[in-house]
Amino acid sequence: MTVCISAVGVAAPTLRLSTRDVNAAWGKGGGRGQSAVCASDEDTLTLAWAACDRALDAADLAACDIDGLWWGTTRPPFAEGPSWTHLAAVLRLGPSTDGSLCSGSTHAGIEALLAAADAVAAGRVQRALVVMSESLLPGTGTGVESATGAGAAAVLLTNEGPAPLGTRVTRSVPVLDRYRGDREPTTREAYDGRLFREEVYLPLLTDVGRAAGAADGARWSLPDPDGRLGPTLGRKLAVGALASAQSRAELGDTGSASPLIGIAAALATVGPAVVMAYGGGRGTALNVDVQAPVPGADRVADDLGQGRPASYTEVLRARGRLIAAGESVEMAVPPGSAMFVRGNVEVLGLLGARCVECGTVNTPPSIHPACISCGSDKFDIVPLARKGTVQTFVINHTMPAPFEAPLPLVVVDLEDGSRIQLQGATTGADLTIGGPVELILRRYSVERGVPIYGWKVREITEGSAS
Repeated sequence: MTVCISAVGVAAPTLRLSTRDVNAAWGKGGGRGQSAVCASDEDTLTLAWAACDRALDAADLAACDIDGLWWGTTRPPFAEGPSWTHLAAVLRLGPSTDGSLCSGSTHAGIEALLAAADAVAAGRVQRALVVMSESLLPGTGTGVESATGAGAAAVLLTNEGPAPLGTRVTRSVPVLDRYRGDREPTTREAYDGRLFREEVYLPLLTDVGRAAGAADGARWSLPDPDGRLGPTLGRKLAVGALASAQSRAELGDTGSASPLIGIAAALATVGPAVVMAYGGGRGTALNVDVQAPVPGADRVADDLGQGRPASYTEVLRARGRLIAAGESVEMAVPPGSAMFVRGNVEVLGLLGARCVECGTVNTPPSIHPACISCGSDKFDIVPLARKGTVQTFVINHTMPAPFEAPLPLVVVDLEDGSRIQLQGATTGADLTIGGPVELILRRYSVERGVPIYGWKVREITEGSAS
């Protein structure tokens, strides 16, 4: 059965780190390029959500239309825990949604894509959402620190669509390259870069690329860990168009997300394409026949280009490698307590309780057993709108760790008539009473080693709306 890409969406983190700044910090001169880095409230899950949200928007589908979710990321937010279910909840997918989480190496993204394709081909699911996301923590001062980027891309797979998937080729060899040991926070680079290049990467992926049998004129997305290996592999394969060059220059090495990020913009034009992945000694190539423009591909360049320059110091703070001394404030309630077990669905899914009697939306539902307007106890649980206007706000300029000042607290009147108070996603300098805003997923904190997620308010400006 034919499996096709029907829509695509991408997401990039907030910060951009210059290679020159990293080199200067370690007493080295020069350096070209940049990499994308997550802000302190972003990670691989928030990026995955944003990419999936845009793919669904491009396909003009609601969450109830999706019956499968496959996610590939080298390092999920929970080393052991509810990573997949958290992503499914923030996307508002149903409890019977099929799918899986692939992780453990930068090959995880392509593994998720192929597993979803097999499920669609077998008829197990009708519409599969596949997302590849990455936000690795490189070792400080290592050769890959300035090259390690972050980003996400999502596609919708169906039996009919503008870009059918074609042949796939996989090869493997048991070698140790980039890895992270147990209880180690950072990912190590390859022990011998030249050995990896000459004995592993180039011969393995050259074999995979040639076996893929790509059509003449195909656009290629190639894995490029250091900014040089991708073009070198392209020359060996006589690649005419390296579609992934632009996203690599913008974001750096996006690891398990690079196959889809690299080819996403090329899905806007008709012609053959090839996505390749590498990780953990495995290489895979997949042919894609773009027969018509894929919805969402036309906005890829704009979405990947959103970001601001950040200093090396700011990036170290965002990555948790530069921590201020002193006391920090912990939540009084453990993340595994009854409050989170009972409240996670409504908080992550952004749900409200609409009064059957008067129509007032009460948020959050669990702390409103009676309607705040009429006192009724009869409710319908409904998803809240994601856009609205600022009713009022206050900006806190002094906050204890792990909170970062300035921290806006914003009261928003949502488009569905409900009112909610949330943190602001920025400093709040651009907030105005009555101004348009949207709600976006962010990581609030890491409590006892557990990431805590919620929704924040962001001003809607031209090109910012998700």
